[in-house]
Amino acid sequence: MTVAVERGGRVTGKQDRAVHPRRPRNSYALFLLPGALAFLAVVVVPFLMNTGVSFTDWQGVGSPGWSGLANYRELMDDAEFWESFRHSLFMVVAMAAVPTAIGLVLAAALFDYVGKHFGSRTAAVLRACFYLPQVLPIAVAGIVWSWILAPENGSLNEVLKAIGLGSWQQDWLGDPDLALYSVMGVMVWVQLGFPLVVFMAGLQRVDPQLYEAAELDGAGWWRRFAHITLPQIRPEIYVVLTWCTIAALKVFGAVYVLTKGGPGGATNVPSYFSFTTFFEKTQVGYGAAISTVLTVIILALSLVGLKLQTRAEDAEEGVRA
Repeated sequence: MTVAVERGGRVTGKQDRAVHPRRPRNSYALFLLPGALAFLAVVVVPFLMNTGVSFTDWQGVGSPGWSGLANYRELMDDAEFWESFRHSLFMVVAMAAVPTAIGLVLAAALFDYVGKHFGSRTAAVLRACFYLPQVLPIAVAGIVWSWILAPENGSLNEVLKAIGLGSWQQDWLGDPDLALYSVMGVMVWVQLGFPLVVFMAGLQRVDPQLYEAAELDGAGWWRRFAHITLPQIRPEIYVVLTWCTIAALKVFGAVYVLTKGGPGGATNVPSYFSFTTFFEKTQVGYGAAISTVLTVIILALSLVGLKLQTRAEDAEEGVRA
């Protein structure tokens, strides 16, 4: 409501404003409280308990005996642990590097070519097909792949035999020289859908005029991909690399279902090594030390990934400004 007030022969207007009570700033903390409590109970407390156990010599029964840094000193000299960590680096290649590279090309092809020539619905169907392994339980996928890679009557060996490549038949999961690479191939298939979906979502925020201008200038698909697509979705690339690297370092289910770390430890990874040490060998303190070291490595990589992502987003905002 406007009120006219006469002051010195002038009429001025004042606008009445509704007065709303201010919400206390700390009221938003109430909405964060359930998540914070769940994080504390599910992540922080178990991690602290596990770290405490890692400083003990304990077989899971009786009272643990304090051993200080003995488990960590033993871990630094454990060749089996370092071998399992080396296998983890292979898994990083299979679950982060390769899916990211292939996912980038596929996402750009689906978005820039398939979507334009065959319609967005066709691109969405193909995207869902690539993402399907992500939603399958790893136990189910692992059992199916163990049938496919079986040395006798396995689908892969039968197909090789049918097309005249019987000499290429192998014991894919039983040969120490091939088992790790076979598991890596399965994990590429499992992980490919995640970067594909993230990159296709990122491409939707790229200005279409950039592609149109480049196409008018005669730039081919690969040049548009290299000079427009890659720089524009750099934050998504860092997210995918960080997320997939963490998944590779803590991979467990696929190794457990396909090979159980064999043959002869050829596919052993730190998470499975910690599991067998903890539950099968009942060296609880030593197994806890392995998982603590792995957790610290994952946390460090997460912080590095977040830093790179923030830097990429700041650089992109600077270019737009």
